[in-house]
Amino acid sequence: MTLLYIDTAPELATLCDTLANSDWIALDTEFIREKTYRPQLCLIQVATQDVIACVDPIALADDLDPLLDVLYRQDITIVFHAASQDLEIFHLLRDALPAPVFDTQIAATVLGYGEQIGYANLVKKCLNIDLDKAHSRTDWARRPLSEGQISYAADDVRYLRQVYLQLVQELADKGRTDWLTEEFNLLTDPAKYRPDPTNIWHKLRGGGRLKGVQLAILQSLCEWREHRAINKDRPRRWILKDDILLDLARIGPDSPDQLQQIRGLEEGAIKRYADIWLDLIKTAKSSPKDSWPILKKPHILSSEQDATSDILMGLLRKYSAEHDISPAAIATRKDIDKLVIGEQNIPLLQGWRHDIIGSKLKAFLNGDDQLSISYGKINIT
Repeated sequence: MTLLYIDTAPELATLCDTLANSDWIALDTEFIREKTYRPQLCLIQVATQDVIACVDPIALADDLDPLLDVLYRQDITIVFHAASQDLEIFHLLRDALPAPVFDTQIAATVLGYGEQIGYANLVKKCLNIDLDKAHSRTDWARRPLSEGQISYAADDVRYLRQVYLQLVQELADKGRTDWLTEEFNLLTDPAKYRPDPTNIWHKLRGGGRLKGVQLAILQSLCEWREHRAINKDRPRRWILKDDILLDLARIGPDSPDQLQQIRGLEEGAIKRYADIWLDLIKTAKSSPKDSWPILKKPHILSSEQDATSDILMGLLRKYSAEHDISPAAIATRKDIDKLVIGEQNIPLLQGWRHDIIGSKLKAFLNGDDQLSISYGKINIT
């Protein structure tokens, strides 16, 4: 099958006519974001049973609508592997998401291929094909792309379509087709891809070491940095590095002289932003105490609860083996601990995880089921 490279509007129109006749489209993107806040789309790869093509969104910057119109049709399933980053790009393009979608990484999880398996490993397991990694460091924004680079990019959908068809069949054979409906729907929730400057501080590693008004300062500075990064379309670390931001929140300086004492804080940044930072810090310090953010402290299990978690982990492994699914794809130790202390809003108690394993673990916790061991075999009655 000939690989198409599409960089003119007439070529794209012809491709879209072909794509529109398919029930599904395998889709991948190449992008860069080292110097920007938003990912910069550089290539779109599509494939059906009848065509494989790489579409150049740089050459077609003002002419992508025909392709987007097809990809957003509700009667065509869009197939991804590890869809989140690709979907972020399409949300930026149209402030909406294509649906329905099928994510082969998620499907592989419930079929026993392992949790968060990479595309190359899944292709190897499903098709026994080793993918070429020669162009993994390509700068996809540079033009022209070589034939090798284009072929390398096309491999991301060339084999994705075969993997998709195989996984769909395996899901049907094992009666697991409906397991993934809820998770695929969550992938296409627009809220997942909208920036949330007010709560971005939760994602800052090291914030857990702060407390009280320090967290109020952290929240305010993180929100300012996020808005600045969005407006300038620059990586947030270019605006203010994480470690310096944490120092600002921890120390809470109230003068330019104190700012200059923070290690690594450049003089140029102080000149540009000192007044803004000091004002944000002052406002946070003067805010009511009951408005300060609070970090939820981890629950410390009693020795009896910890032993119960150990037992449930053993049952998790038993039930996972029976269904040929990795235990890590069902629940983590933290999930089990939460179950033991009575929390309900955990993945283990939702969807297919609840149906095949979560409900059984909960029944054991409630005393509805009993455990015994006979000749090394676990029995549940």
